[in-house]
Amino acid sequence: MAEESHLLALRVMRLTKPTIWPSTFDGAIGADESTGKGECPAVLDNLLVLPSSFGNIFLGETFVSYVTVHNDSNENATEVTVKADLQTGSQRINLVQIPVKENLPPATSIDDVMRHEVKELGTHILVCSVNYKNAEGRQRFFRKFFKFQVLKPLDVKTKFYNIGPTELYLEAQIQNMTNTAMCVEKVVLDPSASYDCVSLNEVNGVSTFESQHYLKPQDTRQYLYRMQVKNLEPENWGENIPSAIGKLDIVWKTGLGERGRLQTSQLQRPAMNNSDIRVDVVKIPGEVVAMRPFEIVCRVTNRSERPKHLKVSFENHNSLLWEGLSGRQLDKLDAKSSTDVTLNLLPISTGLLGVAGLRITDVEIDRTHQFDYIHYVLVVEDSDDM
Repeated sequence: MAEESHLLALRVMRLTKPTIWPSTFDGAIGADESTGKGECPAVLDNLLVLPSSFGNIFLGETFVSYVTVHNDSNENATEVTVKADLQTGSQRINLVQIPVKENLPPATSIDDVMRHEVKELGTHILVCSVNYKNAEGRQRFFRKFFKFQVLKPLDVKTKFYNIGPTELYLEAQIQNMTNTAMCVEKVVLDPSASYDCVSLNEVNGVSTFESQHYLKPQDTRQYLYRMQVKNLEPENWGENIPSAIGKLDIVWKTGLGERGRLQTSQLQRPAMNNSDIRVDVVKIPGEVVAMRPFEIVCRVTNRSERPKHLKVSFENHNSLLWEGLSGRQLDKLDAKSSTDVTLNLLPISTGLLGVAGLRITDVEIDRTHQFDYIHYVLVVEDSDDM
């Protein structure tokens, strides 16, 4: 038995802006425009191309579609209802619930526009359902499915540099994962209640990316933030250092102005060294010159309940070398006490270098504590050699 045709027709169109015709840029801009008209019938003004399919959408963008139900028959349809749901990998979201249309005469339609900010990656299915009664009063029902993929627009990587118990730096690397250039409008770190944040991405109030308006496909930008713990007393440094740093808020535009926004989950600070020996840098130059030795002062704290006999040794790295006797003995350090130790370093290359390779051994139990990247120092070239 043949299936009875429906009085109504459902149509869904995704509302999106046209794209730039890629082949326009394969050759010279002054090429024969008539070629474009012959090869691509959907070309607008020889440069803009209408979407040929439902297409993909990127996480953080807004999905906008137009849904219409048209009476293609010569009969009246009554009690017409239209519903549209978006099925994701984890939930079902109602986008459209058009109130009951008591009567839909021939050649008329009902329609609506649905919007949804996409917050989940993976396959999404738009489910559109139509209920109505035909001229005989029989209840009729049909639905259509439209599948599309939500892709990852940005790859966000973070690195933490612990300077001390109350201070750290956060480096955020943001890579454009789309196949078109994007204009990054805003990258802001919204700190948690436990931290103050200073953005280091401006010079005299002007963004360091002022001359680079667009982020090309697969290109990466680096943003740097200085974080400071609020109201943390030194005696509580070991136990009460908050781990929640904050969230990155990123806003961009792609193509012909499509806007997108992403907010990361709560960033977590890596755990500090919780051994019974702690090292804090209490004095270090803000800037040093390559091939010239400089001093740093480190505060070594015995956090245990017993006195300790400690030995200081060094492991050199390629760019920053330790000077002095490795394996020297410190005076006995009482429980819950500290001592300041002056150390010497020689930078042999330029850049922002990490102070690493400090080793402190608890002689009685022959246990060595490793302290890497306890601070960073900016090394510049000698102006006399330039």
